[in-house]
Parts: sequence; C-alpha cells; structure tokens
Amino acid sequence: MSNLFHQLPSIDSLLRQSAMQALSAEWGHVRLVAILREMQQSAREHIRQQHQLPAWNQDWANHARSLLHQQSRSGLRPVLNLSGTVLHTNLGRAQLAETAVAAAARAMRSPVTLEYSLDDAGRGHRDRALADLLCQLTGAEDACIVNNNAAAVLLMLAALAPGKQVIVSRGELVEIGGAFRIPDVMTQAGCTLREVGTTNRTHLKDYRQAIEEDTALLMKVHTSNYQIQGFTRAVSEAELIALGEESDLPVVVDLGSGSLIDLSQYGLPEEPMPQRLIAAGASLVSFSGDKLLGGPQAGIIIGKKALIERLQQHPLKRALRVDKVTLAALEATLQLYRQPDKLAEQLPTLRFLTRTRQDIQAQGLRLLPAVEAACGQQFCVALAPCSSQIGSGSLPIERLPGTALTLTPRDGSGSTLMALTRKLREGDVPVIGRIHDGSLWLDLRTLEDEELFIRMIST
Repeated sequence: MSNLFHQLPSIDSLLRQSAMQALSAEWGHVRLVAILREMQQSAREHIRQQHQLPAWNQDWANHARSLLHQQSRSGLRPVLNLSGTVLHTNLGRAQLAETAVAAAARAMRSPVTLEYSLDDAGRGHRDRALADLLCQLTGAEDACIVNNNAAAVLLMLAALAPGKQVIVSRGELVEIGGAFRIPDVMTQAGCTLREVGTTNRTHLKDYRQAIEEDTALLMKVHTSNYQIQGFTRAVSEAELIALGEESDLPVVVDLGSGSLIDLSQYGLPEEPMPQRLIAAGASLVSFSGDKLLGGPQAGIIIGKKALIERLQQHPLKRALRVDKVTLAALEATLQLYRQPDKLAEQLPTLRFLTRTRQDIQAQGLRLLPAVEAACGQQFCVALAPCSSQIGSGSLPIERLPGTALTLTPRDGSGSTLMALTRKLREGDVPVIGRIHDGSLWLDLRTLEDEELFIRMIST
C-alpha cells in the first residue's frame, strides 16, 4: 500500500503541467492549489479503503476542472417547476415579471435614490416612493414595507400593543409554514393574547365582552391556508371595524396572501382585497409581496398615516426593512397593476393561474412525442387531466384544472421511477415533478420554456 502512496504526484509537479497552468490562469493559483490538496487527501483515503489508486489518478487536470465547476455551481439553481404548485414555497414562490427582474438588475448595477431626496439633496425615506404608489392603488393614507408578512405582523403588534391586550378569534390563531404561529408572534411582540369565541364559531358579542381598559387592538387574521366548513360563524371585517370605531380601538387585518385584483373576474375564487378593507375603515392591513401579488418577498402594511408613522419610528423597523433590490422589484411589480387589462399577460403568477385546461392540453400534445422519444423505452408516457394548487397558503382548497405528462415504469418498479426522478433533479436545470400512484406527474401549468424542457428530458 505504501507503494501506492508514493505514486501520488506532488502539488509542485502537478502545477508544472500545461493543463494545470491553464486551470491556474482561469481559476487562480490559490483556488487550484486548494483543490489539488483536496484531491490528494481524497486519493489517500481511496487507497486506504480500496487498496488501489483512484481512476482519475491518470488525469488530475480533468478531475480538478470538474471539481472546480462543481464548487462554483450556485446553491440557488433555476428549476422547471412541474410540481403542480404554482406558488411553491420551497421553490421561491412567485416568479417575477420581466420588468421587475430588469428593475432589480438596475438597482444592483448602480447607486439609486434609496434614501436620497432629489428635491433638497437631503435624506429621504426608503419606503416613500412605494408608499405613494401603494396609496394610489389602494386608497390608503400611507404604507410601510418590511421583509415579509410575518415581519409585518410582528412590527404592527410590537409598535401598537406592547404590554397590552390584543383580541383575536380562536378560529384565527393560525400556524403558517415553519411552525410560525400567531400566538408566538404576539409573545415576541410583548402583547397579551385574548382569545374569543370557539374554533368554529365566533360572534361580535365575544369581541365586545372581551374589551377591557388595557385592550390595544382588535385583530382579524385571514385564514388563507385552511378552511372550516359546516356549523361555523365568523365576524366579518366590516362588523369588527364598526366595533373598533364604536370602542375607539384600531382594527388590524392580517390578510396573509393578499390580492390587489378581484380574482373572480378570471374565474378564480374571490379573495379579500386590501383596498376594500381600507375603504371599509380598517386601521392597518398587511399582506405578502411574493404570493398572489406576484412580486418579491416582502411584507406590505397599508393604512392610517398616524399608525404607519408609529411603525416607521419603532426600532424593529430598521431590523425588518428591505434592501434596494427588493424595493426596485416590488415597485416594478406594483406598476403593472396600473394597467389591469394587461396584468394577466405581464404578471407570471396571474398568467399561470388563468391558463385554461385546453391551452395546457395543447401544450402537452406538442411535448408528448419528444418525451416518448426520450423515455418511451422504459416508461409509458401519457397525458392525464390533473388539478394544480395555488400554494403558499393561498386558496388552500381550490384546485385548477390542467393537464400533466405522466411517466409510468414499464417494469412497474419503484426503483426505476426513483431513478428517473433523481436523473431529472440532477440535470443542469432540474425538472421538479411529483410522484403519484406509481407514476411521475409533470404538471405543465407553469411551463413556458418548452425547448429547455425537451432538452432536459432528453439529456
């Protein structure tokens, strides 16, 4: 075995090779040396375990090149989302519009007027431009931007109700992804939770009877990620707002997803709209930027100017604020809402949600021959009707009719199916589907780059 160790080349001898010198020029001397040292250690371990030299011992340069490329591959890789979930949390939720992508790129390339006032060359506020735009779109008096809707809820509670009571219906004490729970947020914000009603039924009198001297807020949480049916009763936002006015208490509404358009006009279920709640008199309304809005991750708070000013002055606001890139992408997304007649064409999220089954089926028929040519020997390839979901806690029980390509192993083997899914995940652009009933389902609802898909499925 010691003889095998002696056959390993030294770093100096490797660096004198012309192929290594080319790698050094491309990747830098320091990085190349680090890779070669890793290769030497790996070779020694291989000898100890296998009692032979590694296969790449005859070509260190090519193996070094391969390792350098592997280490340089981004951890955030583009994928083809054929999972059947449009707003997939694990895949980054909303796909941004091209105008938002361009705006983010511009903000990254040069200094911008983030907190600089061109009027007097003094310091401005980073939320100002977007606040004005949000006020135009929603009718709110002012707006505040933080890094997600959870942060928005935390800031509202911490700024407006520290050490005081916040009244919420027991049926609205939701948990969202990552075990994030409304009661826990209240604890972190220094509030006292006052639950009213029961899981399935809450009445206006429950809120009224719970109001005490130390009550700071009435809170309404939109249960966007689940639905209770049957013997139920919930207090509407309008009823709670009226009670808030009667009791001189602010009413805060956490919408979760939030949609600035009436989705029912596209044949989708209706969602509460922030501007309607503002018009009804809600004090503050918060919602996400990267769900139904179709923008980057952000938490948007709109409402009364005096309350927004309190949020802006709270120390947490600086910790929760967003950067120039997010603001640029969010502003570009909001600008699209000024042209609602073109929104379904320009905003990817809405474009995906409004695709018809007929359109998706026609796409499936176009792709079917290429998938059969690539996988037909081992798999039965077919088109099947399917139901997509919106995702990210938005309209949880609603399904969108569509079409999927299904690949079923001819040998009926689960290992054959798993090998295919692994191969598709390991491609240059991973293809993400879902396994159901012994087949791989590739839901086509969000697929736009057909050429890339064919290339990945054929590799």
